Parts: sequence; structure tokens; C-alpha cells
Amino acid sequence: MTKYIIEPAPQASLPIRGSDTRFPVRRVYCVGRNYAAHTIEMGGDPDREEPFFFQKNPDNLLSDGADFPYPDKSADVHHEIEMIVALKKGGYNIPLESALDCVWGYGVALDMTRRDLQGECKKAGRPWEIGKAFDHSAPASELVPVSESGHPSQGAIWLKVNSEIRQQGDLNQMIWKVPEMIAYLSSLFALAPGDVILSGTPSGVGPVERGDLLEGHIDGVGDLKCKVV
Repeated sequence: MTKYIIEPAPQASLPIRGSDTRFPVRRVYCVGRNYAAHTIEMGGDPDREEPFFFQKNPDNLLSDGADFPYPDKSADVHHEIEMIVALKKGGYNIPLESALDCVWGYGVALDMTRRDLQGECKKAGRPWEIGKAFDHSAPASELVPVSESGHPSQGAIWLKVNSEIRQQGDLNQMIWKVPEMIAYLSSLFALAPGDVILSGTPSGVGPVERGDLLEGHIDGVGDLKCKVV
């Protein structure tokens, strides 16, 4: 039995629909600007170029309906509704035609972003971690296995803030589809069981305030609800 000099951190995990078991999370990868309208919204070029990725930390995940605490050091925190892709296996250079075999299931997440701090990082040419990978920055729903959801390639994805639609799109609007994300990402990193990918957000991102109720939905996948406190 391995002995540690300090107590290891708890294993990050996500709940599974209809089960008392949980999905252990190894890494969290996020795809940037994967919907054309959002790319334009953020000042980018919607033409299909190579995808880019950034990471959040596994313990940034906020599950089981927990409230989202508005973070310090920011006055401009934005919501970004995304689909979770949870992997049961991985590898290097995964062929496109077998990429979906790696997927265990899907879920709904929010890529919460300290937009003001992210903007400062962009201007300075610095990494985005302080804008993207802060504590509690990834509220997440329970996961649904592929045996129940299939592999959703189309269907509504939306976010309401205080019952008003803020973001709305369709999964078929993703520039890079799920198999392409997995295949490309596996050329950069060795993917492994427990990795999750947040697959990008449609247009309509915007600020949240304390007291806001966020409600997200993806057809065939599920729902997410959390309150900003």
C-alpha cells in the first residue's frame, strides 16, 4: 500500500443518472470557439481552422446541484453552456472512425469564465488559467451513459438566466464534431479513461450576478441548474 507524506486529495468525480456510483475524472479539456456564431461573437474567424484546447482542473467541477460562488478578483463573470463528453478509454492518435468507441457518456456543463481576467491574459499573451480554471468554474450535471443517450449529434442546447433564454443553438452547429475533437486531441495528449471534454458553447454568452438562477438543457442528454451566490 502506497504511503503519502500528506493526505491525497479526494478523487474528483461526477454523478451518474440513476446510479449510486460515480464517474472518476482524470482531466478536463475544453474546446475553444467551437460554434461559428460564438467565434464571431468573441472576435474570431469562423472559418474552419485547427481546434484549440485549454484545460480546467478536475476539482473545478461543481456537481450535485451545488451553488456557484461568484469568484473574487473579478467583476465580469460569464456563462458558457456546453456538452460534456466523458471518456471510458483513450490513447494516442485515435482514428477518427473509432473515436466514439472511447465515449462512456454525456452531460451538461457550464464553462464559467472570469472574462475580465481572461481579457487581460489575452492582451498580455499569457495563459488563461486565472480566467478559466478557477475554483468551482465548471458546474456540471449528472452523466448519462451512451446506452441511454446514444451519441447526440444534433438537438437543442440552451441556457436560461432567471427563466430568460440567453444562449440557444443546436449540437449540429459545432464546427468540430465529437469524433473529430477526440481524434485531434489525442494527437496532442495521451487520452485516458476518466478524461472529459467540454465541447464548446453557442453564442449568447454574457455576465451573471449573485442571485441569478442558471438553467441549462441539451436535448437527449439532460439538464443543469445552479444558483449564483
